Order: sequence, then C-alpha cells, then structure tokens
Amino acid sequence: MVINETKKYMYLELSFLLSFKDKGIKVSTRRMGRFILFCSLILIVGCKEQKTTKSPESLESVVTIDSVVNKKEVEKKFRNFEGMADTTFIRLADFSDGFAYDLRYATKNNFLKAQVYECAECYTRVKTAKALIKANKEFKEKGVKIKFYDCYRPNSVQYKMWEIVPNPQYVANPVKGSIHNKGGAVDITLVTLDGEELDMGTDFDYFGKRAYHDNIDLPQEILDNRKLLKETMEKHGFWSIRTEWWHYNLSAGSNDKVADFKWDCTTANQ
Repeated sequence: MVINETKKYMYLELSFLLSFKDKGIKVSTRRMGRFILFCSLILIVGCKEQKTTKSPESLESVVTIDSVVNKKEVEKKFRNFEGMADTTFIRLADFSDGFAYDLRYATKNNFLKAQVYECAECYTRVKTAKALIKANKEFKEKGVKIKFYDCYRPNSVQYKMWEIVPNPQYVANPVKGSIHNKGGAVDITLVTLDGEELDMGTDFDYFGKRAYHDNIDLPQEILDNRKLLKETMEKHGFWSIRTEWWHYNLSAGSNDKVADFKWDCTTANQ
C-alpha cells in the first residue's frame, strides 16, 4: 500500500537526519521542519484509513443482518379466521401456503374441453377452509399435501358447464345446484411435498369404473394412496362419492345455500 511505502521513506529520512546529528553535522531548520510537517500529514491520513477500513468480519456481519431484515420483509403474512362467520367466502391462499393447485376449469384441460373460469382461484367457505387446513396438516406429517383441481364454483359457472354437457351423470343441474356451488365441495389429489402427484389410477374427471372407490381391481399402491386420501378427509368432516376418488364434500356444508359469489380476476394473486 502507498501508506506503508511512505512510512518506509519516513524511517529512512529520520535515520539520515539522525546520522547527521551524531556526526555533528548541522541540519537545516527548514529541512527539519518539512520533515516534521510531512510526518504529521502521514499520521493523519493513516488514522483516517484505519477508521474507514472495515474488516472482512465486520462486513460479513452487516451482510448477515441485512439478509435477516430482507427475509423478514418478504415473509408473507397470512390472514386468520378471527371474527369471520363460517359461511363467509375466502380465498384459501390468503390463509395458508401449504397447498398445491391445478385448477382445471380455468384451463381447457378438463372433460369439458373448455375454460369456464376467467382465472384460477380457489375459494371456499370459512368452515371448509378450516377443515382443509387441519386435514392438510395431517397429510404433511406423512410427507404429502393436498392439490386442488376445483373448489367453490359460482352457480353461473354451473350453468356454463350445463350448456356444454347437459347430462346430470357428469354435471349437476344448475337449477338445483351442486355442493360445489355452496362452497362445501373440493376436487383434490395428493402430491409429495416436492409436488409429485401420487398415483391414483386415473386422471381427474375420468368417468369410468377405474375411478370408483369400490373398485379394488387396482395395484396396491393406488389402493393405498386412495385409502390415505379418503380416510384422512373423512376424519376431518368430509365424505366422498362412490364414482369419483377426487371429490369430497364437507358434511357441515351440505345445507348451505347455492351461491353465485364471483371473485375479482383483476386483483387475483395480489
């Protein structure tokens, strides 16, 4: 560094002046004054350098503190159910990030071959959400979690589906409505915590005997996966239907009214 080289020069100069003195040679006052002034300036610059230079350890601690602060800033805050009526419609992602989503009716990847939702959102009643979060907590203890294909469905969307497939075997008549329209039904599967789907034997909305709960002519892995899904959901207040392994209704939601609440896609995912 420049400071260190300058210090070497100071030592040489001082030795030179002292040697003159030892030999009885007179050193000029001007030269000695310049030397003293020069030394003073060097000392001032050196002190300033020491004050402004940070050790690698101190810099590392500052970076660590900043990292902790930034992590806290980006940490998502979830809403809670305090003071909310059980029948209130809520967006599930605002209350938990523990679920996975593949909302098929917001795409054309479904048996209708049509997109009937304007955007992909999973809404339910509060009581349905509470039961889902509790069930998902148990699933996660076993290394899996819930993945949604469909959640609450506005009754106006039920009419769209009926127009495309007016068959009660596949689509509930919108005049009477479905429990999906009440915010008490979900279509789900299970995935690993890394997002890999468990083998359930068929895709979502496969209408055939292979999707039936009472079909035991399937590999043991599939039967075990369906059993895990069914028994855990039933434990938390849901019931299934015989012909669809993915469909679950909340018992406490059966008597709610058919609704046509619609979410705002302009503010979705905010």
